[in-house]
Amino acid sequence: MLQRSLRRSLIGIRWRSILAPLQELDWQLLVLSVGLTCLGGIMIRSTELNAGLTDWWWHWLIGGIGLVLGLFIARSRYEALIQWHWIVYAITNFSLLAVMFMGTTANGAQRWINVLGFHVQPSEFAKIGLIVTLAALLHSQPASTLSVFLRILGVAAVPWLFVFLEPNLGTSLVFGAITIGMLYWGNANPGWLVLMASPVVSAILFNVFFPGWVVWVAAMGLIAWRTLPWPWFGSLGALAVNGISGALGHILWGLLKPYQKDRLILFLDPEKDPLGGGYHLIQSRIAIGAGELWGKGLNQGTQTQLHFIPEQHTDFIFSAIGEELGFVGCLCVLIAFWFLCLRLVIIAQNAKDNFGSLLAIGVLSMIVFQTVVNIGMNIGVAPITGIPLPLLSYGRSALLANFLGLGLVESVANHRHRLKF
Repeated sequence: MLQRSLRRSLIGIRWRSILAPLQELDWQLLVLSVGLTCLGGIMIRSTELNAGLTDWWWHWLIGGIGLVLGLFIARSRYEALIQWHWIVYAITNFSLLAVMFMGTTANGAQRWINVLGFHVQPSEFAKIGLIVTLAALLHSQPASTLSVFLRILGVAAVPWLFVFLEPNLGTSLVFGAITIGMLYWGNANPGWLVLMASPVVSAILFNVFFPGWVVWVAAMGLIAWRTLPWPWFGSLGALAVNGISGALGHILWGLLKPYQKDRLILFLDPEKDPLGGGYHLIQSRIAIGAGELWGKGLNQGTQTQLHFIPEQHTDFIFSAIGEELGFVGCLCVLIAFWFLCLRLVIIAQNAKDNFGSLLAIGVLSMIVFQTVVNIGMNIGVAPITGIPLPLLSYGRSALLANFLGLGLVESVANHRHRLKF
Protein backbone atom coordinates (compact mmCIF):
# COMPACT_ATOMS: atom_id res chain seq x y z
CA MET A 1 0.00 0.00 0.00
CA LEU A 2 2.83 2.33 0.91
CA GLN A 3 4.69 1.48 -2.30
CA ARG A 4 1.57 2.17 -4.41
CA SER A 5 1.01 5.60 -2.85
CA LEU A 6 4.70 6.42 -3.23
CA ARG A 7 4.57 5.43 -6.91
CA ARG A 8 1.52 7.63 -7.47
CA SER A 9 3.18 10.60 -5.80
CA LEU A 10 6.31 10.12 -7.93
CA ILE A 11 4.19 9.99 -11.09
CA GLY A 12 2.37 13.13 -9.98
CA ILE A 13 5.63 14.95 -9.32
CA ARG A 14 6.97 13.87 -12.71
CA TRP A 15 3.91 15.17 -14.56
CA ARG A 16 3.99 18.44 -12.61
CA SER A 17 7.64 18.91 -13.54
CA ILE A 18 6.76 18.37 -17.21
CA LEU A 19 3.74 20.68 -17.20
CA ALA A 20 5.20 23.39 -14.95
CA PRO A 21 7.03 25.20 -17.78
CA LEU A 22 3.73 25.26 -19.72
CA GLN A 23 1.41 26.57 -17.01
CA GLU A 24 1.17 30.06 -18.54
CA LEU A 25 0.23 28.84 -22.02
CA ASP A 26 -2.71 30.43 -23.77
CA TRP A 27 -4.89 27.33 -23.66
CA GLN A 28 -7.67 28.92 -25.69
CA LEU A 29 -5.27 29.47 -28.59
CA LEU A 30 -3.99 25.91 -28.27
CA VAL A 31 -7.47 24.34 -28.20
CA LEU A 32 -8.64 26.40 -31.20
CA SER A 33 -5.57 25.40 -33.23
CA VAL A 34 -5.93 21.69 -32.42
CA GLY A 35 -9.69 21.79 -33.03
CA LEU A 36 -9.33 23.36 -36.49
CA THR A 37 -6.63 20.81 -37.37
CA CYS A 38 -8.89 17.93 -36.34
CA LEU A 39 -11.73 19.35 -38.43
CA GLY A 40 -9.32 19.71 -41.35
CA GLY A 41 -8.44 16.00 -41.19
CA ILE A 42 -12.13 15.04 -41.13
CA MET A 43 -12.97 17.19 -44.16
CA ILE A 44 -9.86 16.09 -46.10
CA ARG A 45 -10.92 12.47 -45.54
CA SER A 46 -14.37 13.32 -46.89
CA THR A 47 -12.93 14.84 -50.08
CA GLU A 48 -10.77 11.74 -50.65
CA LEU A 49 -13.35 9.15 -49.67
CA ASN A 50 -14.30 8.09 -53.20
CA ALA A 51 -11.09 9.11 -54.93
CA GLY A 52 -8.96 6.16 -53.94
CA LEU A 53 -6.70 8.38 -51.82
CA THR A 54 -5.80 7.47 -48.25
CA ASP A 55 -3.28 10.13 -47.29
CA TRP A 56 -5.72 12.22 -45.24
CA TRP A 57 -4.21 10.85 -42.03
CA TRP A 58 -1.00 12.73 -42.87
CA HIS A 59 -2.83 15.89 -41.87
CA TRP A 60 -3.35 14.61 -38.34
CA LEU A 61 0.15 13.10 -38.17
CA ILE A 62 1.86 16.33 -39.23
CA GLY A 63 -0.50 18.25 -36.94
CA GLY A 64 0.58 16.03 -34.03
CA ILE A 65 4.26 16.54 -34.87
CA GLY A 66 3.65 20.28 -35.19
CA LEU A 67 1.86 20.33 -31.83
CA VAL A 68 4.80 18.63 -30.10
CA LEU A 69 7.29 21.01 -31.74
CA GLY A 70 5.07 23.97 -30.89
CA LEU A 71 4.90 22.96 -27.21
CA PHE A 72 8.67 22.51 -27.16
CA ILE A 73 9.08 26.02 -28.60
CA ALA A 74 6.57 27.33 -26.05
CA ARG A 75 8.75 25.93 -23.22
CA SER A 76 11.80 27.71 -24.64
CA ARG A 77 12.51 31.42 -24.29
CA TYR A 78 11.71 33.20 -27.52
CA GLU A 79 14.11 36.06 -26.69
CA ALA A 80 17.04 33.80 -27.62
CA LEU A 81 16.07 34.23 -31.27
CA ILE A 82 17.06 37.91 -31.21
CA GLN A 83 20.76 37.11 -31.38
CA TRP A 84 20.20 34.44 -34.03
CA HIS A 85 17.95 36.42 -36.37
CA TRP A 86 20.59 36.95 -39.09
CA ILE A 87 21.36 33.23 -39.09
CA VAL A 88 17.62 32.53 -39.40
CA TYR A 89 17.49 35.02 -42.27
CA ALA A 90 20.47 33.39 -44.01
CA ILE A 91 18.98 29.89 -43.69
CA THR A 92 15.66 31.21 -45.03
CA ASN A 93 17.24 32.72 -48.13
CA PHE A 94 19.55 29.75 -48.69
CA SER A 95 16.61 27.33 -48.65
CA LEU A 96 14.69 29.49 -51.13
CA LEU A 97 17.75 29.77 -53.34
CA ALA A 98 18.20 25.99 -53.23
CA VAL A 99 14.71 25.56 -54.70
CA MET A 100 15.80 27.44 -57.82
CA PHE A 101 18.69 25.02 -58.43
CA MET A 102 17.54 21.66 -57.08
CA GLY A 103 13.80 22.05 -56.63
CA THR A 104 11.04 19.76 -57.90
CA THR A 105 8.69 21.15 -60.54
CA ALA A 106 4.91 20.59 -60.58
CA ASN A 107 2.11 22.50 -62.35
CA GLY A 108 4.59 24.88 -63.94
CA ALA A 109 6.17 25.98 -60.67
CA GLN A 110 9.38 24.95 -58.92
CA ARG A 111 8.57 25.13 -55.22
CA TRP A 112 9.60 21.90 -53.51
CA ILE A 113 12.78 20.18 -52.37
CA ASN A 114 12.96 16.42 -51.97
CA VAL A 115 14.21 15.58 -48.47
CA LEU A 116 14.43 11.87 -47.61
CA GLY A 117 11.58 11.12 -50.01
CA PHE A 118 9.35 13.92 -48.71
CA HIS A 119 8.49 17.05 -50.67
CA VAL A 120 9.27 20.06 -48.49
CA GLN A 121 8.15 23.56 -49.46
CA PRO A 122 10.75 26.03 -48.08
CA SER A 123 8.60 29.07 -48.86
CA GLU A 124 6.16 28.02 -46.10
CA PHE A 125 8.91 27.95 -43.47
CA ALA A 126 10.35 31.16 -44.94
CA LYS A 127 7.26 32.96 -43.63
CA ILE A 128 8.32 32.12 -40.08
CA GLY A 129 11.92 33.06 -40.86
CA LEU A 130 10.79 36.45 -42.16
CA ILE A 131 8.64 37.05 -39.08
CA VAL A 132 11.55 36.31 -36.73
CA THR A 133 13.95 38.51 -38.70
CA LEU A 134 11.64 41.52 -38.98
CA ALA A 135 10.60 41.22 -35.33
CA ALA A 136 14.24 41.35 -34.22
CA LEU A 137 15.03 44.33 -36.45
CA LEU A 138 11.95 46.29 -35.40
CA HIS A 139 12.64 45.43 -31.77
CA SER A 140 16.05 47.08 -31.98
CA GLN A 141 14.83 50.06 -34.04
CA PRO A 142 11.16 50.99 -34.56
CA ALA A 143 10.15 51.94 -38.10
CA SER A 144 9.35 55.50 -37.10
CA THR A 145 12.05 56.91 -39.37
CA LEU A 146 12.18 56.60 -43.13
CA SER A 147 15.67 55.06 -43.09
CA VAL A 148 14.58 52.17 -40.86
CA PHE A 149 11.39 51.75 -42.89
CA LEU A 150 13.37 51.39 -46.13
CA ARG A 151 15.85 49.05 -44.45
CA ILE A 152 13.02 46.71 -43.41
CA LEU A 153 11.64 46.75 -46.95
CA GLY A 154 15.09 45.86 -48.30
CA VAL A 155 15.42 42.92 -45.90
CA ALA A 156 11.95 41.62 -46.78
CA ALA A 157 12.49 42.09 -50.52
CA VAL A 158 15.18 39.39 -50.84
CA PRO A 159 13.10 36.33 -49.79
CA TRP A 160 10.05 37.87 -51.47
CA LEU A 161 11.91 38.00 -54.80
CA PHE A 162 13.06 34.38 -54.51
CA VAL A 163 9.48 33.24 -53.85
CA PHE A 164 8.05 35.36 -56.67
CA LEU A 165 10.53 33.85 -59.13
CA GLU A 166 9.55 30.24 -58.30
CA PRO A 167 6.87 31.42 -59.36
CA ASN A 168 4.64 31.48 -56.27
CA LEU A 169 2.38 34.52 -56.46
CA GLY A 170 0.21 33.53 -53.50
CA THR A 171 3.05 33.11 -50.99
CA SER A 172 4.73 36.29 -52.21
CA LEU A 173 1.50 38.13 -51.36
CA VAL A 174 1.59 36.59 -47.88
CA PHE A 175 5.15 37.93 -47.46
CA GLY A 176 3.84 41.39 -48.33
CA ALA A 177 0.99 41.11 -45.82
CA ILE A 178 3.40 40.02 -43.06
CA THR A 179 5.73 42.92 -43.80
CA ILE A 180 2.94 45.52 -43.86
CA GLY A 181 1.37 44.22 -40.64
CA MET A 182 4.66 44.19 -38.75
CA LEU A 183 5.69 47.62 -40.05
CA TYR A 184 2.38 49.06 -38.90
CA TRP A 185 2.82 47.53 -35.43
CA GLY A 186 6.43 48.73 -35.45
CA ASN A 187 5.31 52.41 -35.54
CA ALA A 188 5.66 52.98 -39.28
CA ASN A 189 3.69 55.92 -40.64
CA PRO A 190 0.48 54.51 -42.22
CA GLY A 191 0.97 56.94 -45.12
CA TRP A 192 4.27 55.24 -45.97
CA LEU A 193 2.51 51.88 -46.10
CA VAL A 194 -0.05 53.30 -48.53
CA LEU A 195 2.71 54.80 -50.68
CA MET A 196 4.54 51.46 -50.65
CA ALA A 197 1.52 49.69 -52.15
CA SER A 198 0.51 52.54 -54.46
CA PRO A 199 2.51 51.48 -57.59
CA VAL A 200 0.66 48.14 -57.74
CA VAL A 201 -2.72 49.88 -57.43
CA SER A 202 -1.70 52.40 -60.10
CA ALA A 203 -0.69 49.63 -62.51
CA ILE A 204 -4.13 48.06 -62.12
CA LEU A 205 -6.23 51.23 -62.23
CA PHE A 206 -4.42 52.66 -65.27
CA ASN A 207 -5.48 49.67 -67.34
CA VAL A 208 -8.92 49.15 -65.80
CA PHE A 209 -10.39 52.54 -64.81
CA PHE A 210 -8.43 55.58 -65.97
CA PRO A 211 -10.45 58.28 -64.08
CA GLY A 212 -9.90 56.30 -60.89
CA TRP A 213 -6.17 56.19 -61.65
CA VAL A 214 -6.05 60.01 -61.95
CA VAL A 215 -7.75 60.40 -58.55
CA TRP A 216 -5.43 57.78 -57.02
CA VAL A 217 -2.25 59.51 -58.29
CA ALA A 218 -3.44 62.85 -56.93
CA ALA A 219 -4.19 61.24 -53.55
CA MET A 220 -0.72 59.69 -53.43
CA GLY A 221 0.84 63.09 -54.10
CA LEU A 222 -1.12 64.54 -51.18
CA ILE A 223 -0.16 61.68 -48.84
CA ALA A 224 3.51 62.09 -49.80
CA TRP A 225 3.29 65.84 -49.09
CA ARG A 226 1.84 65.19 -45.61
CA THR A 227 4.05 62.24 -44.52
CA LEU A 228 7.47 62.39 -46.19
CA PRO A 229 10.33 64.52 -44.79
CA TRP A 230 10.72 66.52 -48.03
CA PRO A 231 7.21 67.59 -49.13
CA TRP A 232 8.05 68.89 -52.62
CA PHE A 233 10.46 66.14 -53.59
CA GLY A 234 8.28 63.50 -51.92
CA SER A 235 5.14 64.60 -53.78
CA LEU A 236 6.87 64.82 -57.16
CA GLY A 237 8.48 61.44 -56.55
CA ALA A 238 5.15 59.83 -55.63
CA LEU A 239 3.48 61.32 -58.72
CA ALA A 240 6.33 60.14 -60.95
CA VAL A 241 6.44 56.61 -59.52
CA ASN A 242 2.67 56.14 -59.79
CA GLY A 243 2.62 57.61 -63.29
CA ILE A 244 5.39 55.32 -64.51
CA SER A 245 3.79 52.33 -62.75
CA GLY A 246 0.52 52.96 -64.52
CA ALA A 247 2.18 53.24 -67.90
CA LEU A 248 4.21 50.09 -67.31
CA GLY A 249 1.22 48.11 -66.07
CA HIS A 250 0.87 46.18 -69.31
CA ILE A 251 4.56 45.26 -69.19
CA LEU A 252 4.24 43.92 -65.64
CA TRP A 253 1.17 42.01 -66.75
CA GLY A 254 3.23 40.38 -69.49
CA LEU A 255 5.67 39.02 -66.89
CA LEU A 256 2.98 36.83 -65.33
CA LYS A 257 2.44 33.24 -66.41
CA PRO A 258 -0.81 32.52 -68.31
CA TYR A 259 -2.31 30.58 -65.39
CA GLN A 260 -1.49 33.49 -63.05
CA LYS A 261 -3.34 35.90 -65.32
CA ASP A 262 -6.38 33.62 -65.35
CA ARG A 263 -6.33 33.38 -61.58
CA LEU A 264 -6.29 37.16 -61.20
CA ILE A 265 -9.11 38.11 -63.57
CA LEU A 266 -11.44 35.13 -64.00
CA PHE A 267 -12.99 35.53 -60.55
CA LEU A 268 -14.71 38.66 -61.92
CA ASP A 269 -16.51 36.58 -64.55
CA PRO A 270 -15.73 32.84 -64.32
CA GLU A 271 -18.38 32.12 -66.96
CA LYS A 272 -15.94 33.38 -69.62
CA ASP A 273 -14.08 30.09 -69.30
CA PRO A 274 -16.43 27.69 -67.49
CA LEU A 275 -14.47 24.56 -68.41
CA GLY A 276 -11.01 26.08 -67.90
CA GLY A 277 -9.81 28.77 -65.54
CA GLY A 278 -13.28 29.54 -64.20
CA TYR A 279 -14.18 25.91 -63.46
CA HIS A 280 -12.88 25.88 -59.88
CA LEU A 281 -14.77 29.05 -58.94
CA ILE A 282 -18.06 27.93 -60.47
CA GLN A 283 -18.01 24.49 -58.87
CA SER A 284 -16.92 25.87 -55.50
CA ARG A 285 -19.81 28.34 -55.40
CA ILE A 286 -22.24 25.59 -56.42
CA ALA A 287 -20.97 23.36 -53.61
CA ILE A 288 -21.22 26.07 -50.93
CA GLY A 289 -24.69 27.10 -52.11
CA ALA A 290 -25.89 23.49 -52.17
CA GLY A 291 -25.08 23.12 -48.47
CA GLU A 292 -27.78 25.63 -47.52
CA LEU A 293 -28.25 26.08 -43.75
CA TRP A 294 -27.26 22.77 -42.18
CA GLY A 295 -25.38 21.09 -45.01
CA LYS A 296 -25.92 17.75 -46.72
CA GLY A 297 -24.12 15.84 -44.00
CA LEU A 298 -20.58 14.59 -43.60
CA ASN A 299 -19.48 12.47 -46.59
CA GLN A 300 -22.81 13.24 -48.30
CA GLY A 301 -22.00 16.24 -50.50
CA THR A 302 -22.55 15.52 -54.19
CA GLN A 303 -20.03 18.07 -55.47
CA THR A 304 -17.48 16.80 -52.99
CA GLN A 305 -18.05 13.05 -53.30
CA LEU A 306 -18.31 13.13 -57.11
CA HIS A 307 -15.13 15.23 -57.32
CA PHE A 308 -16.43 18.16 -59.32
CA ILE A 309 -13.81 20.36 -57.62
CA PRO A 310 -10.22 19.37 -58.46
CA GLU A 311 -7.69 19.48 -55.59
CA GLN A 312 -10.53 20.24 -53.19
CA HIS A 313 -8.57 18.94 -50.19
CA THR A 314 -6.01 21.75 -50.55
CA ASP A 315 -7.07 25.28 -51.52
CA PHE A 316 -10.81 24.55 -51.73
CA ILE A 317 -11.41 22.71 -48.46
CA PHE A 318 -13.81 25.49 -47.40
CA SER A 319 -16.17 24.51 -50.23
CA ALA A 320 -16.39 20.99 -48.75
CA ILE A 321 -17.21 22.49 -45.36
CA GLY A 322 -19.89 24.67 -46.95
CA GLU A 323 -21.53 21.78 -48.81
CA GLU A 324 -21.45 19.12 -46.11
CA LEU A 325 -21.73 21.24 -42.94
CA GLY A 326 -23.71 24.11 -44.43
CA PHE A 327 -23.88 27.77 -43.46
CA VAL A 328 -23.79 26.82 -39.78
CA GLY A 329 -20.54 24.89 -40.26
CA CYS A 330 -18.97 27.77 -42.19
CA LEU A 331 -20.05 30.21 -39.50
CA CYS A 332 -18.49 28.05 -36.78
CA VAL A 333 -15.20 27.96 -38.71
CA LEU A 334 -15.24 31.75 -39.11
CA ILE A 335 -15.96 32.24 -35.40
CA ALA A 336 -13.10 29.87 -34.51
CA PHE A 337 -10.69 31.86 -36.68
CA TRP A 338 -12.00 35.10 -35.18
CA PHE A 339 -11.32 33.89 -31.63
CA LEU A 340 -7.91 32.55 -32.66
CA CYS A 341 -6.95 35.94 -34.08
CA LEU A 342 -8.35 37.69 -31.01
CA ARG A 343 -6.06 35.61 -28.79
CA LEU A 344 -3.10 36.57 -30.99
CA VAL A 345 -3.93 40.27 -30.58
CA ILE A 346 -4.29 39.90 -26.80
CA ILE A 347 -0.95 38.10 -26.56
CA ALA A 348 0.67 40.84 -28.67
CA GLN A 349 -0.75 43.53 -26.37
CA ASN A 350 0.38 41.77 -23.20
CA ALA A 351 3.85 40.71 -24.36
CA LYS A 352 6.67 41.74 -22.07
CA ASP A 353 8.74 43.25 -24.89
CA ASN A 354 8.44 44.53 -28.45
CA PHE A 355 10.08 41.42 -29.90
CA GLY A 356 7.40 39.12 -28.51
CA SER A 357 4.64 41.52 -29.50
CA LEU A 358 5.96 41.72 -33.08
CA LEU A 359 6.22 37.91 -33.32
CA ALA A 360 2.54 37.63 -32.43
CA ILE A 361 1.55 40.33 -34.93
CA GLY A 362 3.58 38.65 -37.68
CA VAL A 363 1.78 35.34 -37.14
CA LEU A 364 -1.54 37.22 -36.94
CA SER A 365 -0.88 38.98 -40.26
CA MET A 366 -0.02 35.65 -41.90
CA ILE A 367 -3.14 33.86 -40.65
CA VAL A 368 -5.57 36.73 -41.27
CA PHE A 369 -4.40 37.34 -44.83
CA GLN A 370 -4.42 33.65 -45.78
CA THR A 371 -7.84 33.09 -44.22
CA VAL A 372 -9.47 36.09 -45.88
CA VAL A 373 -8.00 35.39 -49.33
CA ASN A 374 -8.69 31.64 -49.24
CA ILE A 375 -12.30 31.95 -48.13
CA GLY A 376 -12.74 34.86 -50.54
CA MET A 377 -11.61 32.77 -53.52
CA ASN A 378 -13.85 29.87 -52.39
CA ILE A 379 -16.94 32.08 -52.50
CA GLY A 380 -15.86 33.91 -55.66
CA VAL A 381 -14.95 37.38 -54.37
CA ALA A 382 -11.15 37.02 -54.65
CA PRO A 383 -8.84 35.62 -57.35
CA ILE A 384 -7.41 32.11 -57.07
CA THR A 385 -3.90 32.56 -55.73
CA GLY A 386 -3.00 29.11 -54.39
CA ILE A 387 -3.11 30.25 -50.75
CA PRO A 388 -4.17 27.43 -48.36
CA LEU A 389 -6.62 27.84 -45.48
CA PRO A 390 -4.53 27.73 -42.28
CA LEU A 391 -4.80 24.50 -40.26
CA LEU A 392 -7.61 23.16 -42.48
CA SER A 393 -6.14 22.72 -45.98
CA TYR A 394 -4.00 19.69 -46.78
CA GLY A 395 -0.36 20.68 -47.04
CA ARG A 396 2.31 19.21 -44.81
CA SER A 397 4.80 22.08 -45.00
CA ALA A 398 2.10 24.73 -44.53
CA LEU A 399 0.57 22.95 -41.52
CA LEU A 400 3.92 22.42 -39.84
CA ALA A 401 4.90 26.07 -40.45
CA ASN A 402 1.60 27.20 -38.91
CA PHE A 403 2.28 25.23 -35.73
CA LEU A 404 5.84 26.56 -35.53
CA GLY A 405 4.48 30.11 -35.75
CA LEU A 406 1.80 29.41 -33.14
CA GLY A 407 4.47 27.81 -30.94
CA LEU A 408 6.44 31.05 -31.02
CA VAL A 409 3.33 32.97 -29.99
CA GLU A 410 2.67 30.49 -27.19
CA SER A 411 6.24 31.08 -26.01
CA VAL A 412 5.48 34.80 -25.85
CA ALA A 413 2.36 34.06 -23.79
CA ASN A 414 4.06 31.44 -21.63
CA HIS A 415 6.89 33.69 -20.49
CA ARG A 416 4.82 36.58 -19.26
CA HIS A 417 2.43 36.80 -16.34
CA ARG A 418 -0.43 38.60 -17.95
CA LEU A 419 -4.01 39.62 -17.38
CA LYS A 420 -6.58 36.95 -18.16
CA PHE A 421 -9.30 37.79 -20.67
